[in-house]
Amino acid sequence: MSEHGWSWSAEKRLPSTKGAHIPLMEEILQQLQQLGWSRECRDHFGIEMALEESLSNAIRHGNCYDTSKHVLVECKASPDRFWLRVTDEGNGFKPKEVPDCTADENLECPGGRGLALMKAYMTHVEYNKRGNCVTMEKTRTC
Repeated sequence: MSEHGWSWSAEKRLPSTKGAHIPLMEEILQQLQQLGWSRECRDHFGIEMALEESLSNAIRHGNCYDTSKHVLVECKASPDRFWLRVTDEGNGFKPKEVPDCTADENLECPGGRGLALMKAYMTHVEYNKRGNCVTMEKTRTC
């Protein structure tokens, strides 16, 4: 284990192309399994959802599939904690301005579900002031 308590870490730059995040997602999930995060546990599923939403949103919404832009992914894991930071090169957004997807008037709207899922499954989620970087952490519960 490293001096800061992390067993594994990675830093990758992803191209802003459809599906570019999938190999990294698979690598992260494999590392979590090796650290004892069971696929049957809700924690593993929550991290998988948060990875899919944050990485695909950065490519699709943040960088708008602009191949001249990249997504920086920083990730750390231990048997008890998972940490992720995803930064795109887009203009950013204001998370508080995204409509609540659970409100009756927004149930048919396509936006906001990914943000709600990340917030529901992760222990901590925060955005930078510009709105082009999300940092998340999950403390293992099972």
